Amino acid sequence: MMFFHFWIGFLDVYVAGLIDSKVQASLGIVTQILFFLLIVAISFANGSVSTISQSLGGQRETRAKRYAMLSLEIAALAGIILCFLGFLFKKELVLILKTPRPLYEITTYFIKVYVLLIPIYYLFITTNAILRAQKQVYVPLISIMLVTILNGALNFSLCFGYFIFPRMGFKGLPWATFFSVLSGCLVNILYLTKKGWVRYRFIPKIKWIKAFFPYLWKVSWPIGLNQLLWHFAYVILFSITATLPQKNIVALAAFTAGSRIEAILFLPAFAFNMTASILVGHYLGNGDYNGAKDIGQKTWMLGISIISFLAIILWFFVQEVAGILSDDPLVQMEIINYLKYNVLAIPFTVSTMIFGGVFIGAGATKFNMMCIGGSVWLVRVPLAYILGHIILKDSSGIWIAMFLSQMSQSLIMGFLFIKDKWIGYSMKKANRILKANASAI
Repeated sequence: MMFFHFWIGFLDVYVAGLIDSKVQASLGIVTQILFFLLIVAISFANGSVSTISQSLGGQRETRAKRYAMLSLEIAALAGIILCFLGFLFKKELVLILKTPRPLYEITTYFIKVYVLLIPIYYLFITTNAILRAQKQVYVPLISIMLVTILNGALNFSLCFGYFIFPRMGFKGLPWATFFSVLSGCLVNILYLTKKGWVRYRFIPKIKWIKAFFPYLWKVSWPIGLNQLLWHFAYVILFSITATLPQKNIVALAAFTAGSRIEAILFLPAFAFNMTASILVGHYLGNGDYNGAKDIGQKTWMLGISIISFLAIILWFFVQEVAGILSDDPLVQMEIINYLKYNVLAIPFTVSTMIFGGVFIGAGATKFNMMCIGGSVWLVRVPLAYILGHIILKDSSGIWIAMFLSQMSQSLIMGFLFIKDKWIGYSMKKANRILKANASAI
């Protein structure tokens, strides 16, 4: 799944680079806005993984299905609301990001289309989480394969007018994403319906929601706040990059392209993150606390070994990959500069991702919020401005700040994992759900 996620982002940036470096820079800006608007979906989706996996681990299938339906209802409602707000305030979003004036037209159009995608994306993210929590990982794999193939085909067809399609230029990029994500979402919903997870009888009643929603909320809100802190920090980071004293557009394009190359390693780390959250949730739901810690430790050891090895291999081909993503020599050089620091940070990045997955599976999402959110705002953002605008006065200062923040948050999260306090946040250990009244169960 993460491999195909990588190709979606890679092809978007590649096609944008074929059109113009301004399109590539605008795509990076709008991608950050889209991530920002997806915060609610991501937070409740991760909360669903925790609640559904622990419920299934404890042999509570009906409870798991009701949590699934509740998550879908939240996703649909929140997606529609944010779609409306995003379209209403699209111009303000462009201004908040301090978008360079040459990028205004492209960025505004991208936002118009992407906000229409939000309700669909919300359901896609949530259905993926529901399936993963059941260990039904092959269905999301098939749906993301379909999204990747359609997105790639439509990117070239719509942007350059291949086959029967009109030549839309940069306007084809967001529409390719729209139709491809819609197809993947429909695959997931049809499968869940066929398997009996989307049923009217599983729509939770008010009494059930009062008894069981509090745990979902306790797990979800720290994820949402963490995502808010993280993505708002990235918005600020993009603004800091966009206002650099020199070569700001080159730095923005390199930031966009470099992050896609980094995703070769980042997305597999996220795969280990999801694996840890699912398995830890099932172990804790069954009351096997030692098994939960053991599987978390093994996942970390396996993940950091494999991905660090891949990082070493990638480093030997950085120049070639940078050349593929941009024809501009200045952007190529800046992409390599970006990766010099971020590939070096991979062991810390992987550790953060895997320990974060363990904490999500256990419901200990407050740890993620404190460690990641704190590191980003206390280390990354202030250092990026100080090094990028005052001391070094170029993009290297921003890349160094990113490295130092990754290192600090991973060390703190590793310490918390060893201390075992995250186990006490599970349903069974904390005894929250078991105290609900019998009629609600």
